[in-house]
Amino acid sequence: MLLKELLQGVEVLQTIGDTSQEVGNITQSSRDITPNTLFFAIKGAHTDGHRFIPEVIAQQGKVLVVEDLPEALAEGVTYVQVADTSRAMGQIAAHFYGHPSEQLRLVGVTGTNGKTTIASLSYQLFRQLGYKVGLISTIAIYIDQEREETHNTTPDVLTLNKVLRRMVDQGVTHCFMEVSSHGIALHRIEGLVFAGGVFTNLTQDHLDFHETFAQYRDTKKKFFDHLPKTAFALTNIEDKNGAYMLQNTSAHKSTYALGRAADFKGQLLESTFAGMILRVGNHEVWTSLIGRFNAYNLLAIYATAVLLGEEPLEVLTQISTLRSVAGRFQYFVSPSGVTVIVDYAHTPDALQNVIETILDIKDPSQQLITVVGCGGNRDKGKRPIMAHIATSLSEKVILTSDNPREEDPEEILREMEAGITSENQHKSMTVTDRRQAIKVACHLAQKGDIVLIAGKGHETYQEVKGVRTHFDDLEEAKKMINY
Repeated sequence: MLLKELLQGVEVLQTIGDTSQEVGNITQSSRDITPNTLFFAIKGAHTDGHRFIPEVIAQQGKVLVVEDLPEALAEGVTYVQVADTSRAMGQIAAHFYGHPSEQLRLVGVTGTNGKTTIASLSYQLFRQLGYKVGLISTIAIYIDQEREETHNTTPDVLTLNKVLRRMVDQGVTHCFMEVSSHGIALHRIEGLVFAGGVFTNLTQDHLDFHETFAQYRDTKKKFFDHLPKTAFALTNIEDKNGAYMLQNTSAHKSTYALGRAADFKGQLLESTFAGMILRVGNHEVWTSLIGRFNAYNLLAIYATAVLLGEEPLEVLTQISTLRSVAGRFQYFVSPSGVTVIVDYAHTPDALQNVIETILDIKDPSQQLITVVGCGGNRDKGKRPIMAHIATSLSEKVILTSDNPREEDPEEILREMEAGITSENQHKSMTVTDRRQAIKVACHLAQKGDIVLIAGKGHETYQEVKGVRTHFDDLEEAKKMINY
């Protein structure tokens, strides 16, 4: 594709060089340079891509999209100066890959909790309805049945367009993707055209990145602000930020709720460890998913499907067959009668939702033993809050490591311990090694008790000092309890 065609609609400050040349490859990595490559010099949080310009030129990179021009300009190289290379990358990527997001129905799901469940189960649902479907989530990318690993909740915009192009070429008609606040702030969805957007809820998270809750909230809102008129904007109207998300959107506005009037109204009738019964409109539906938070998720999934034109009763029929997502309230009962639950709850709100769900279901004679930690190099403010929630609502709590990353796990645990009140001190203990913490919890549990292992969910690794080693909460629990 010609460079001048790729630059259509892009806000260019100035161009130096030939814009009539052919571009055969686009990248933000200096390791991927081939002849006729366009290179984006991205100013990232840790590395400035402008540093690699000499290396790119040495490998015969012919087009550079930059924010800052180098002092010396190389002969035969075209420089495209823009105000923000991340935004320009999204626009150019959409041109380069033929605007694939416009050729299928792309639905983005954003919020603090519930994104993975709603996107993944919507993918399941639409496959059961007979469509070829795509999924872009924290757990994996799916192109219909083809699975690929993913490293970010929302991949970079080059990867997104490349994957969406493959989806379109393989006949995919619908794609459901998680839209993270990082993805919005870093322009990873720039240039994509969405058929719909879903807002789940907003609670404290990622304040290491956004600095303030207001900034975090407003970043989420930008997603809805940029939806086209042809799209729908679906919000949980019971969340205090639900209406705020819709204030400036041009999209068709719809709401869902369990406890107040909404366009899509549901009611949780019964909840057990075997599943729950929901009333949606005039119909009742049984599902194997558990908990009030999943009732909200299923209501959002139902509303999304109806807004995409599916027949309501058929959607409810298929919802009754959906199965839970890996690491989201995933549980088993041991031969000794202990229930072990593994959940991704890694925010205060998610942890409270999971524990309150357990408390609503369990018998008073059953004790809840919670194993919980907090990740390193992430929002420190939630650490004491999560420890406070766990010790206030559980009979016993074992504080342990999550993914310490580059931080000292002992320091993370000290920050968690600060949230435990004096009257709850006797309930808690600290076991730094996560494997040992799970072992202690399983050994403490008696017949009928419940062990909740929170924080890592579907993850099959633990990251310490930049090194990832295999670690699976579910595997560890089954070994410790002789399942």
